[in-house]
Amino acid sequence: MNRYGWIVVASAFTLMLIGFSAAYSFAAFFTAFEAEFGASRGDIALVFSVAAFLWFLSGAPAGMAADRYGVRRVALVGVAGLALALALASQAQSLGALYATYSIGIGLGVGLTYVPSIGAVQPWFAANRAFASGLAVAGIGAGNIAGPLLAAWWIGLFGWRGAYLALALFVLVLGGLAAAVIKQKNAGVSADLLEGIALSAAVKTTPFWLLFASLVLSCTGLFVPMVHLGPYAVDAGYSEAQGVALVSLIGLGSLLGRFTIGGPADRLGRLPSLSAMYAGLGVMFIVWWAASAYWMLGLFAIVFGICYGAYVALLPTIVMDLYGPRSVSGIIGCLYTGCGVGTLIGPWLAGVAYDSWGSYHLPMVAGAAFSFAAAACVLPLWHGEARRTFDRG
Repeated sequence: MNRYGWIVVASAFTLMLIGFSAAYSFAAFFTAFEAEFGASRGDIALVFSVAAFLWFLSGAPAGMAADRYGVRRVALVGVAGLALALALASQAQSLGALYATYSIGIGLGVGLTYVPSIGAVQPWFAANRAFASGLAVAGIGAGNIAGPLLAAWWIGLFGWRGAYLALALFVLVLGGLAAAVIKQKNAGVSADLLEGIALSAAVKTTPFWLLFASLVLSCTGLFVPMVHLGPYAVDAGYSEAQGVALVSLIGLGSLLGRFTIGGPADRLGRLPSLSAMYAGLGVMFIVWWAASAYWMLGLFAIVFGICYGAYVALLPTIVMDLYGPRSVSGIIGCLYTGCGVGTLIGPWLAGVAYDSWGSYHLPMVAGAAFSFAAAACVLPLWHGEARRTFDRG
């Protein structure tokens, strides 16, 4: 393993930090949008849902583009798109304008930085692949912490429009530096000469579709607290700052999960560990439903984040195990379209449920059921076809 692999990990971490800071900052803007545009929670949540749907949907073509043209070029375009989206969102005069600027721009920008950068990490490592992957995707957790807190601070200083401009500058400077130094290990090598399975063959396998189904199911619930936990806390009588803090605690837990999952997963098996993390999300939705004090909400947020962070760290490594380096970015990207489907409907339907019944109880119970179903999807992969891997670690 070349030392440059760790530079690639740092670059991928930074690209995910800036992308998901821009995305998860949405929690801090929720109340401002309610006041500014007088919109329902379902309509406001849809701004985030469309963005998340697009970043997962664009992950497949972004991954294939990175396999063909190189991760650096694709990531630079993604950073530029993120900064432009935030700058344009600062001028939005309606919720529709936010759909056209924030939703589309953030969706495409995150898609062009996320999948290519995590795909670039995988070929640099063998024995430490799960650990390196966990470090890289810890940038998502760091963004989950930093985004809402930075946005809340800047909203207090500059208003929500000025906060978006500050975020745009933050993304452009830090993201531009990271994109400029990230490097693909097999750049210039024909995909036909690399070990592994082509994307066209991978999508015909049973493990691909079981993993795809697990992502649709898990992500239907996963992003509900990312969007609605803050407003839920305010409804429960806590301050807006306490609500934003809970969303950041999910990010803190996510960091812990991404940093710590590698060792246990290598001992217990990566696929069983993935099932356990899905099931853990289900248990935490039940804790959220039963919570009657702020400390319980904090516990929910941290453990929910641990399970979420761990499974996001595990998935790229599992793809590398199953299919090899040949088309790893493209395969990861296609799988993440399943996340897009779940994310598009989950937060939006949770908002619709609140608008209809004045409660988040139904989304909590549904989130638990979907998470347990996701865990069940992975069980058949513990044996059989999934045993034939390309993992040499």
